[in-house]
Amino acid sequence: MTTAPPPTRVQQQARLDAAYAVCRGIAAEHGKSYFLATRLLTPDRRAAIHALYAAARVADDIVDVGADQPGRDPEGELLAWSKAALEEVEAGWSDDPVRLALVHTYRRYDIPMEHLVDFLAAMTSDLDVTGYADLAALDRYMWGSASVIGLQVLPVLGTAPGVAREEAAPHAIALGEAFQLTNFLRDVAEDVDRGRVYLPADLMAAHGVTREQLAAKRHSPGFAELMREMVAVTRRRYDDAAPGTPMLARESRDCVRAATALYGGILTEIERADHRVLDRRVRVSKPRRLAVFARRLAAAQVARVGSRPARDT
Repeated sequence: MTTAPPPTRVQQQARLDAAYAVCRGIAAEHGKSYFLATRLLTPDRRAAIHALYAAARVADDIVDVGADQPGRDPEGELLAWSKAALEEVEAGWSDDPVRLALVHTYRRYDIPMEHLVDFLAAMTSDLDVTGYADLAALDRYMWGSASVIGLQVLPVLGTAPGVAREEAAPHAIALGEAFQLTNFLRDVAEDVDRGRVYLPADLMAAHGVTREQLAAKRHSPGFAELMREMVAVTRRRYDDAAPGTPMLARESRDCVRAATALYGGILTEIERADHRVLDRRVRVSKPRRLAVFARRLAAAQVARVGSRPARDT
């Protein structure tokens, strides 16, 4: 029995390019606001962010198949995917396109492996945990589902000269949590359909909101008050994140500013809808997304030029 020869360097690069293209397609399809903001990054950083997004999306989708596709085994599928991802980051290669781009990104930017471990642990908890007693419990979950996402992205974005990664890390964590909380508030109806509630149970009780009400998609003054309180919590996380943007590499700042404006805009749309997220999906309109992108584009181009090393003459 003969074995196939190992791929040549040219073949490896072709597979890697194809893997990043797959991740780009996933990001473009499922993360329209994020994807638009990444267009403000340099090409190498953009591809790495697409890889991180796609890996997170694939793992999250595995968890959700249990609710959407009866007969599947999300626990077994997630375990197999997680085991493969961790082993492949160590080995330096994968035959799966999303994991290959993830492996390359992790190794290229020296992202600590524990971030991937913590993220996968959070995804695993989604298989069994259906609610959170209070904001502190939700924060513990968000360490793996959101905080470490910010920490994964930080090495890719880079920091300004003289700024240590550790100095910017708390703000990256806060931004990851702000984005995650925004998702939770927008997707209450979708999440409850899958048996999960990411609103603190003690705050729900304080406003007279029940899981049964959420499942029935019944809006009420109490639900509006609950959402108003959670919007305020989320905005404070954005405030905590804001000092971190100037700490980033100059050519990465406009991407973060755009993503923050677009995702922060979801909170504004929730308010404009009188917090009615149970019977509709609020979103930032395409013209609004394009306007945010256009405002940041010129600044991003100037930043790229300013960050280029001077040529010898």
